[in-house]
Amino acid sequence: MKTHFSPKQAFGAVVVVSALFLAACGGSSSDSAKSDASTTTAAPKTLKIVVTNDDGYDSEGINAITEALRAQPNVEVTVVAPATQQSGKGGTVTGGTLSASDLKTKGGYPVKAVAGTPADAIIWAVEQKGISFTPDFVVSGINAGANLGPVVDLSGTIGAARAAVQRGIPAIAASNGALAGPFAPAESAKVVIEWFKKNRDAIANGTIDKTQVFNLNIPTCATGAVRGEVVVPISTTDNSFLTKQPDCTSTVAAPNNDVAAYMVGFAPLSMLSAKPAA
Repeated sequence: MKTHFSPKQAFGAVVVVSALFLAACGGSSSDSAKSDASTTTAAPKTLKIVVTNDDGYDSEGINAITEALRAQPNVEVTVVAPATQQSGKGGTVTGGTLSASDLKTKGGYPVKAVAGTPADAIIWAVEQKGISFTPDFVVSGINAGANLGPVVDLSGTIGAARAAVQRGIPAIAASNGALAGPFAPAESAKVVIEWFKKNRDAIANGTIDKTQVFNLNIPTCATGAVRGEVVVPISTTDNSFLTKQPDCTSTVAAPNNDVAAYMVGFAPLSMLSAKPAA
């Protein structure tokens, strides 16, 4: 038996089917929007980084790391450094109210040049409110001359990083080359940036170590290339790096301290206490 529909009944059926189709499409669109919203990734946190050193605001090293950090996404760099050469000052502080001048790095980036020691630069910035924010991280360097082994407590580069850690701000001290050179700040900055990229998330979410200083030293290689970062303890006796050049072509493996690692072409990373040992 055939079923016959009147024109009115046929029109009604079309309307019902169309409504059901539109409802289904509307649900699908809504579900899709919800799905898209649930998979949206939040933008990375903008990190506020203070760069300092002990070689002075106009050194090649501070210029190299400043420019390298500025090239990273979602990073705001503020340079606060000694107005003059302050190598060998360790964690010495001047005391009293400090002052700073508005100057520029060799690359033309603005600097707050503090009349004082490397540690003073951090004190002026953080305690004396020379800057209007608390940094997420402090980078001290890149120092001209490695800071390894038994001489680490003499380093103003490390002194500045320690001043930050003492105030609850995580910090890395970065140094390059034998005491008499040659120095390679631009190449060293690349190694520091590699470390930064690996640790950026920990800096952003606050899980990075805030109780110790990260001390990274990068050799200048006459031949060969830096063999990579290694985590090793500080040597208590070996100061051969002060006068000898590292051998980046070495195949020696498993160095047992920072100086030994450096001398065979590695970039040793060691953890230092917030204050020198008594």
